[in-house]
Amino acid sequence: MKTVAEQLALIKRGAEEILVEKELIKKLESGKPLRVKAGFDPTAPDLHLGHTVLLNKLKQFQDLGHDVLFLIGDFTALIGDPTGKSATRPPLSPEDVAKNAETYKEQVFKILDPAKTQVMFNSEWMSKMSAADMIKLAGTTTVARMLERNDFSDRYASNTPIAIHEFLYPLVQGYDSVAMDADIELGGTDQKFNLLMGRTLQGHYGKPQQCTLTMPILEGLDGVQKMSKSLNNYIGIRDEPNDMFGKVMSVSDDLMWRYYELLSFESMDTIEGYQQAIKDGENPKNIKVKLALELIERFHSKEAAESALKDFETRFSKNAIPDEMPEFSFDAPLPVANMLKEAGLVNTTSEAHRMTKQGAVKLNGVKIEDSRAIVETCEAQVYQVGKRKFARITVL
Repeated sequence: MKTVAEQLALIKRGAEEILVEKELIKKLESGKPLRVKAGFDPTAPDLHLGHTVLLNKLKQFQDLGHDVLFLIGDFTALIGDPTGKSATRPPLSPEDVAKNAETYKEQVFKILDPAKTQVMFNSEWMSKMSAADMIKLAGTTTVARMLERNDFSDRYASNTPIAIHEFLYPLVQGYDSVAMDADIELGGTDQKFNLLMGRTLQGHYGKPQQCTLTMPILEGLDGVQKMSKSLNNYIGIRDEPNDMFGKVMSVSDDLMWRYYELLSFESMDTIEGYQQAIKDGENPKNIKVKLALELIERFHSKEAAESALKDFETRFSKNAIPDEMPEFSFDAPLPVANMLKEAGLVNTTSEAHRMTKQGAVKLNGVKIEDSRAIVETCEAQVYQVGKRKFARITVL
């Protein structure tokens, strides 16, 4: 068993904020395994590396001997999480929720130890609530408190509709902590209001209050916006090994360290050693390869990782990205096809669409699938058409 100081150091790795740290220290000093909760709404069938930031933190708690409670929000998914949304989300059907929940259980055990993980569904207690129980729960907070949330207050100020059921979401997420007797709850920085609601409701129901730990939102491959399938800047944990390798290698050298801190299980001493090696002249590409191998081995196998490396080296040697190339910057979002035309990589947008369908358009060495996708703000990235046309493009 690690000392409290050693546990706290690992718990704080990559974390944004712990509330309240002194209380967490007291819980650790008790020597009892903590009940560590994190909830995921099964709103889509696949998880990406952005989701695994929380899973990795759960794994660290698990390795420290604490009890991990992996909550699948099959009930809350029917409401739809309003966090960060500018409009009411359409609810999922119970059939879609159930199907996605099954895939989640399969995917999370690529990181968590199934023998040490308690999988729970919040429908177990929420579906048993009567209308009177729900009204009682709703009476624990006020509309003014709900409007403290930025997304709600912004929508209210702009006269954008807020459905009544959206106010129930943080209440139900908070009540989950009551039902689960959570000692600590993990979530992204955008979930802070909901996490604190759990702490508030535990106090209301006369239970020990949980501590909360927020983790940063992982940036996607563009290095600017959060990782998201809708933005096509993600690495899916079900991606084929070769695709996963190429995507990791497309990450910028600066963003690589962010990925190391939040996604790798290497010690910080080892990571600092990599940073020193680069200062001493090591090629950053070699360090990025280590990260790609670690991630592919975790989600596939060691053999798959080694095969992906060989494939990448073969492709890279045949089609290396040159150091010198034309550079362009655009001050407004553009579809990929228009951007390629403006940069002179194609003559027409029709050619851009055709080349993309043929698999001849790449972003940082990875094939682009949608030439109509809008490129928002991003740092300099290398676009390639065919074997010989390259341009480094920034969108301001």
